[in-house]
Amino acid sequence: EVQLVESGGGLVQPGGSLRLSCAASGFTFSTSGMAWVRQAPGKGLERVSAINSDSRSIYYSDSVKGRFTISRDNAKNTLYLQMDSLKPEDTAMYYCTTSGGARGQGTQVTVSS
Repeated sequence: EVQLVESGGGLVQPGGSLRLSCAASGFTFSTSGMAWVRQAPGKGLERVSAINSDSRSIYYSDSVKGRFTISRDNAKNTLYLQMDSLKPEDTAMYYCTTSGGARGQGTQVTVSS
């Protein structure tokens, strides 16, 4: 059974940073493309960033490019999202997803002064 457990969210002031983690199990993480998606209140899912299995191919949405960094540790079966220069519009529930569409329970990120 695929399990994805996100952590690292919280309340942060504008301009601050957070690092999200996603612990994966139940599938071969090291050969799976992974992504972070987010959903703000009243809005649809937005694909924020994606990374292929060997970290050679990375995607960022225009809204986070230059501020967020995705990475992975295949030895630890863990996906990360370093979020810097956070803005109020980054407030959302953040989920990690597999290339097959499985999703964790999410971690809330709130950017507010």
